[in-house]
Amino acid sequence: MITVTGSLAFDHIMDYSGRFADNIIPDKIHQINLSFLLTDLKKQNGGTAGNIAYNLALLNSPSSILGCAGPDFSDYGKFLQDSGVDMSRVKKVDSLTSSAFIMTDLSDNQITGFYPGAMSQNSSLTLNGINSNLVVIAPNDPQAMIKYAKECQQTNTPYMIDPGMQLPALLSEQLKEMIKGATILIANDYEIALLKEKTDLNEQDLLSQVKILITTLGEKGSIVQKDSERYEINPAKPEKITDPTGAGDAYRAGFLAGWIKNIDLKVCGQMGSLAACYAVEKYGTTNHKFTIGEFCKRYRENFGEELKLS
Repeated sequence: MITVTGSLAFDHIMDYSGRFADNIIPDKIHQINLSFLLTDLKKQNGGTAGNIAYNLALLNSPSSILGCAGPDFSDYGKFLQDSGVDMSRVKKVDSLTSSAFIMTDLSDNQITGFYPGAMSQNSSLTLNGINSNLVVIAPNDPQAMIKYAKECQQTNTPYMIDPGMQLPALLSEQLKEMIKGATILIANDYEIALLKEKTDLNEQDLLSQVKILITTLGEKGSIVQKDSERYEINPAKPEKITDPTGAGDAYRAGFLAGWIKNIDLKVCGQMGSLAACYAVEKYGTTNHKFTIGEFCKRYRENFGEELKLS
């Protein structure tokens, strides 16, 4: 069982038909006052924990979510439960469920505002007493992330640390403590660069702290490293690109669905790459579906190898 911690949220996804960069005057960035006319707006189920757990369920990898949600969460919670996610550790609180407001331009650049709501109470929950093969510490309330990393370290529970959008909120020493002893550290290339800058750690330092380092590169693929091993993972080919939101969470689930079965790291990375394709082909983060048979067939088409999953 994989325990997934992170946000449970509603995503308000907005499309802008231009490019943000065309509206920014470099020598005026000290005083930005911009308004973008949007072409689309949709409210979707989302949040890092919900997204990852949903994709794990599609890949027949049992998972349980630990987190808080508000009184407006009932329909989303039922959707995840019906999809195969264990929701018994989701605590209902009075605050509204978290909400993300995500604006995407023509170049797939994104500007996001996030209202934490119920997520602010996630630090009141504990991993103690939960038996897991792996804990995912995805972007969440910063204090909750720090707490969960410490609990995993104290119980020698394997964990994936994904600081992501909370990097600006976490102090250097906090990041160092969270990384120390992690089984997997994952972030995109920009986040890895920011992490190195904030902690004054280089790539070798990171590799000495964690067992596996994953750097995602968007449409260029990803890099998976372990000790002296380095795998450059080619991107799988989406049939179309509709919305990039949630692709990173799908990658994480695809990778972990292979890792939990002791599959070769390169194959795990390729599974992550393919899972991300399904996410970008649909609007929203949990609107895609596939069977194991369909996933394995498409894996063979993209990577020229057989993949056997049960």
